[in-house]
Order: sequence, then C-alpha cells, then structure tokens
Amino acid sequence: MTIETVLLDAGGVLVSPNWERVSETLVRHGIQVSADALRDAEPEARFAIDETHRVATTSDADRGSVYFDLVFAKGGVPAGAARQRALEDLWAYHTEHNLWEYVAPDVAPALERLVAIPVRLAIASNANGVLHRMLDRVGLTRYFHAICDSCVEGVEKPDPRFFQIVLDRAGGRAETTIHVGDLYHVDVVGARRAGLRALLLDPHGLYGDYDAERIRSLDELVESVTRARTHAAGNT
Repeated sequence: MTIETVLLDAGGVLVSPNWERVSETLVRHGIQVSADALRDAEPEARFAIDETHRVATTSDADRGSVYFDLVFAKGGVPAGAARQRALEDLWAYHTEHNLWEYVAPDVAPALERLVAIPVRLAIASNANGVLHRMLDRVGLTRYFHAICDSCVEGVEKPDPRFFQIVLDRAGGRAETTIHVGDLYHVDVVGARRAGLRALLLDPHGLYGDYDAERIRSLDELVESVTRARTHAAGNT
C-alpha cells in the first residue's frame, strides 16, 4: 500500500543538541571544550546507549544522563565539580526550553517536500514535556498534523501504545505509515511492534550489522517516500 503518514522522531532526526550553548555553558564554568569536539563525540555516545537491555530497563531521561556523560568523556570534558555544575545549568535550561533546539539546514526543505508530495506528518518523540513549545520556537510546528511528547502522554517508545496515540492524533493507519527514528531499540523495535514500517536514520553508518532499513539523510527519506508512492500508484 502507499505511504500516507510519516512519523518522525524529533531529537536526532529533526533537531539536535545546541552544542554551541553547551560549550558556552562549560566555558562559564572554566572548562574549555569546543562545540565541534562535543558534536564529533555525539554519534558514538548515542550509539552506545542504544542497547536492548539498557532500553528495556531505563527511561529516556535515564539514558539522556548517560548520553551526556559519554559525550563529555569522549569530547574531553574533565570530570569534577565544574562539570557537574555545568550539567546542572544545562539541565535547568533543558527543563524549561529543551536543549535539543538546533535545526540543521536540510530539515525545513525536506519537510516542505514531504508536505508537497503530499503525506501527513506527525512527531513521535520521547521528550521532556516542552517539545511542542520548542518546535514552536524553532519554526517547525506548522508542518505537523500532531506532535506527541512522551512526557505529556505518559508512555514512551518503544512501547507500541505510544505509536498508537500518535496515529490516532494524526488520523493515520498503521499499514500506510512509516516511522523514522535514530535509535534501533527505541524507534525500529517500537515501530515494528506497533505494526509500522520503520526507517533508521543512520548518517554515520554505525548500524550496518543491524536488521534495519536505513537512510543517511532526510533527502533519502523524501526519495524513499516518493518511490513508494509512485510504485503504489502504478499498481492501482
């Protein structure tokens, strides 16, 4: 069947941590680490938290703490009281505003192309309760039929109930929906349990040994959706 609805994770797909803000916060606490060093450390840190046991036994917030510890360790941020104070400042900002606020240049054009196909778009994100406000602030809200934040909904990926909530809000059907995320054990496993086709955004090629349909960019997502809809139209 054709693709009618596309669910997108927010963090890691549409937005990423504002590493400039993180670097500036560290500097205020006497730690000189560049945004580029943190950004370069991020992919391996994210991959490291994507484990079956970790996802099954921790919450998204728990994994977020480990993720930042790994980014800091790989990025050269020394352990100690200054690092802890910087983390506390960053946590306070994240709680109020959501630190995942950087939008890459390719995001809005890809969303424009998806809307023009047309397909229905919805956000399916493990987040901290202020996701909608952050998306308003960075100008992405207008593209989506529904925005679902796990903290608000009271259930998070990979629980299939979360995906059903998003489908219901967006008016989508599982058999004509794909979900795009950046974590195998959260996004791919969860989407499959909910009866959805899953695409894994893997720009750094870290998931080559995983049973997952992978894309390297949002441009590839647009091309995949376009091909699927063209193929479906040719078979009707």
